[in-house]
Amino acid sequence: MAVDYIVIVIYLAGMLAMGWWGMRRAKSKSEFLVAGRRLGPAMYSGTMAAIVLGGASTIGGVGLGYQYGLSGAWMVVTIGLGILALSVFFSARIARLKVYTVSEMLDLRYGGRAGIISGVVMWAYTLMLAVTSTIAYATIFDVLFDVNRTLAIVLGGSIVVAYSTLGGMWSITLTDMVQFVVKTIGVLLLLLPIAVIKAGGFSEMKAQLPTEYFDPLGIGGETIFTYVLIYTFGMLIGQDIWQRVFTAGSDRTAKWGGTVAGTYCLVYAVAGAIIGTAAKVLYPKLASPDDAFATIVKDELPMGVRGLVLAAALAAVMSTSSGALIACATVANNDIWSRLRGAVRGPEGEGGHDEVKGNRAFILAMGVAVILISIALNDVVEALTVAYNLLVGGLLVPILGGLLWKRGTAQGALAAVAVGGLAVVGLMAAYGILANEPVYYGLSASLAVYVVVSLATRPTDEAVLTAWRERLAGRAPEPQSEPAVTAHQ
Repeated sequence: MAVDYIVIVIYLAGMLAMGWWGMRRAKSKSEFLVAGRRLGPAMYSGTMAAIVLGGASTIGGVGLGYQYGLSGAWMVVTIGLGILALSVFFSARIARLKVYTVSEMLDLRYGGRAGIISGVVMWAYTLMLAVTSTIAYATIFDVLFDVNRTLAIVLGGSIVVAYSTLGGMWSITLTDMVQFVVKTIGVLLLLLPIAVIKAGGFSEMKAQLPTEYFDPLGIGGETIFTYVLIYTFGMLIGQDIWQRVFTAGSDRTAKWGGTVAGTYCLVYAVAGAIIGTAAKVLYPKLASPDDAFATIVKDELPMGVRGLVLAAALAAVMSTSSGALIACATVANNDIWSRLRGAVRGPEGEGGHDEVKGNRAFILAMGVAVILISIALNDVVEALTVAYNLLVGGLLVPILGGLLWKRGTAQGALAAVAVGGLAVVGLMAAYGILANEPVYYGLSASLAVYVVVSLATRPTDEAVLTAWRERLAGRAPEPQSEPAVTAHQ
C-alpha cells in the first residue's frame, strides 16, 4: 500500500496548497463567497458536477448497483436531471439576481419578509448535508489507513475546513476542479472498465445474475418517484447548488455549463450502477451493499491505481462537504446572524476585508460544529433524509412559486414554509424518518397553503415586483457592495 499512501498524501497536500492559493485571491466578500461571479464554462461545469457527486453518489451509487443492478443508477440520475432542469429553466435568471443566498432571493421577491425563517430551514439542510459528507471520511480513511472512526472524521474534516476557511469559494472552486478530474480518471476511466473486465464482461454478468438486475425499472416505480421528488427538486432549490450558480461569469455559462454538468452526472450514475453490478458478480455475499466500492477497489485494483481510485472517492466526499460547509456558513452569517443582531450593512467597500474575516470566522465555526456533530452522529441516511425532507417540504413551493407565479405573496410564502416544514417534521415522527409519506403530504400541504393564503391576501406591492423583474432581467444595477468590491481589486 506504500505507493497508494504516497498518492493519497500528495492529493491531500495539494488540497491544502489550493486553499493557500485561494486565500491570496479572496480579498472581498464577492471573491470569498461566489468566486467574484466570473467562472468560465469549463471551470463552472467541473465544479458544479463535483459538488453534486459526493460520497452518496459514489459509494452509495455503487452500493445501489450492487443491490439492484442497473436500476440502482436512478438516485444519481435524478440528481443529474435536477441539475439539467435548474440549468435550462432557472439558472440564468438566478445568476442575474446578484445575491448570495436563497433567502436573499425570497426577500427580493416577497418584499423582505421571508428571509429569516427560510434561512433557518436552509441552514438546517446545509448543516446536515455537511455532516453526512463528513461522516463518509470514516469509511474511506478506514480502508486507506485502518484508523478509527473519530480520527478519520477529524483528519478528513480538518483538511476541508482548512482550505475552505483560507480561501472560501476560490479555494473550493480550485479544489473541486482537481477533484472533478480525479473522479473522472479514477471512477470512469479506471474503475469502471477494470470492474467489468474482472467480472468477465457483460455477457458473464448477465449469466451470473438474475434478469431483474438488468431491468431499468427494477428498483421500483415508487422509489424512483421519491428520488425525483427529493433529489431532482432538491437540486432546484439548495443553497449549496445556488451558490455555485452565483459563481457563473454569464447567463450562457450558467445555462450551458450546468447542462454539461448535468449530463456528466447521468454518465456517472450509469457507471456507478455498472461497477456495483460487477461487484455483485465478484462478491455475491457482502455484509452491506455500501461495502461494494471499498471491497472491489481494495481487492481488484493494482497498487497506484488503487490509490488514485480511493483518492477519487475522497475527492467526491470532499467536494460535497466543502460546498455544503460554505453554504452553511453563508446562510448562518448572512441570513440568520446579521438579521438577529439587526445589522444594517453598509457598502462593502467600507469594510470588504471585515466581511471576508467575518465569513471566514463563520466557516471555521461551522466546520468545527460539523466535525463534532459527525463524531456524535451514527445514522447518516436518517440525517440526510431529514435534511432533504425539510428542504423540499418547506422551501420548494415558495421558491418556485416566487419564480413562476406573480400572484404569490409574502404571507403565502411564510405560511408555506411554516406549514410544510412542520408537516414534514410531524409526519416523520408519525410514519418514521425513512417513510415516503412525510415529503408527499408535507409538500402537498405547503402548496395548498401557499395558493390559498396568497389568493386571500393583498397582492405583492407593484414596486417590489417591478424591482424584482428588473433584477431578473439583469437590467437593475448590481447591489451597492459590488462596485466597491471591484474598486478594491
